[in-house]
Amino acid sequence: MKDIVGVRFKKPGKVYFFDPGDLTITNKDFVIVETSQGEEYGEVVIANRSVVDKKIVAPLKKVIRIATKKDKNHYEENKKKEKEAFEICQKKIREHKLEMTLTDVEFKFDNSKVLFYFTADGRIDFRDLVKDLATIFKTRIELRQIGVRDEVKRIGGNGICGRELCCCSFLGNFETVSIKMAKEQNMSLNPSKISGNCGRLMCCLKYEQDVYEEKLKKLPKIGAIVKTEDGEGIVDSVETLKERVRVKLKDSEGEYYYKRFEGDDIKIIKNTSEQKVDPEEKKHMKELEELEKLEKSDKNSVGEDEI
Repeated sequence: MKDIVGVRFKKPGKVYFFDPGDLTITNKDFVIVETSQGEEYGEVVIANRSVVDKKIVAPLKKVIRIATKKDKNHYEENKKKEKEAFEICQKKIREHKLEMTLTDVEFKFDNSKVLFYFTADGRIDFRDLVKDLATIFKTRIELRQIGVRDEVKRIGGNGICGRELCCCSFLGNFETVSIKMAKEQNMSLNPSKISGNCGRLMCCLKYEQDVYEEKLKKLPKIGAIVKTEDGEGIVDSVETLKERVRVKLKDSEGEYYYKRFEGDDIKIIKNTSEQKVDPEEKKHMKELEELEKLEKSDKNSVGEDEI
């Protein structure tokens, strides 16, 4: 077991563990911590707690001190500088006629580096821009090209559910999502209904996917031949979360009828899959293929800094 505190540097953002040493730290305290990029200012979201060693990425870096009034003032000054730097950088981008969109600026707490985040359709030669910025700010300059998900995360907004976007409220890291997830969850395959504000597949497709995958392992596929208390039939549809299937059966007079059964009440004879194309999928085939390509190629997301 090891004593830790959990610190977050951005909201939302990943929570990192640090060694509090002899300090007693409570939630919502602000602290100065040691990181691979120098000293950083962050908010405590997990107070002193003991956790098992396997949950810790060694070596655990230390909390230097609980933030003082001077530290807080310095942090707030940096925030003001970020707004000024944003305007200066935008002006320089126009002067150099670069096809890029500046989205955010970040001053490191110890002023060792200034990061400029931007989006662009392709690669940008920004060497002259970096030279100009380094001359103005007299510190190390870093430009980072980010993906559309990161851009929306920084801008903010509400989702189709009416709530604040997950990436803006609690989601620390982006996970891989796919069209297959939407299919397995029986969602509409209309791109406008499964895409977020960023134009990519909604992150929430991932939330229940493990449950769906576990349940689908137990259930027959559509088109499978199964044995029921009413005889043999063919699976017509599957209600995954309820673990229930609808089976197409034939009565004594040769007429077809449908009946629902619990997954545990049927026996799979032949688990062949009937290849049915969803009408929405057929209608939006090209858009879905393009969306899938974007998901695979969108590897330039900046994510979280290594602490």
